[in-house]
Amino acid sequence: MMLMKALTVAGVVLAAGAAFAQDAEHGAEYYAQYCATCHGSGGTGDGPLTEMMTTAVPDLTQLSANNDGEFPMLRVIHVIDGRTGMRAHGGPMPVYGALFKAESGIDSPYADVLYSRGKVLSIAYYLEKIQK
Repeated sequence: MMLMKALTVAGVVLAAGAAFAQDAEHGAEYYAQYCATCHGSGGTGDGPLTEMMTTAVPDLTQLSANNDGEFPMLRVIHVIDGRTGMRAHGGPMPVYGALFKAESGIDSPYADVLYSRGKVLSIAYYLEKIQK
């Protein structure tokens, strides 16, 4: 019985690791599509639009280093989904939570939220992965 529980726990841990890796992979795709224009392909704040911006674009690879070595996951999620009022280039940073919810095309309040939060979380996992 104990062996069965141990194997079950091991299976769950392995599945969770695979899911995390998949989320980070999807996050890389979403990052390239939605974020790289400003933050750069490597996340260092050197995207092609930075020349036209009036504020500095943060180096997203330094989030953990600037937070005592801990990745600020919740803060990152809140910035991406729009719950934190980041201001960039004279106006608000795009509110991707609302954009992702609108683009889901799913006619269900729960599915829209899940779709949106899944994309936001995938980007956050990717950003956690690229920390220096």
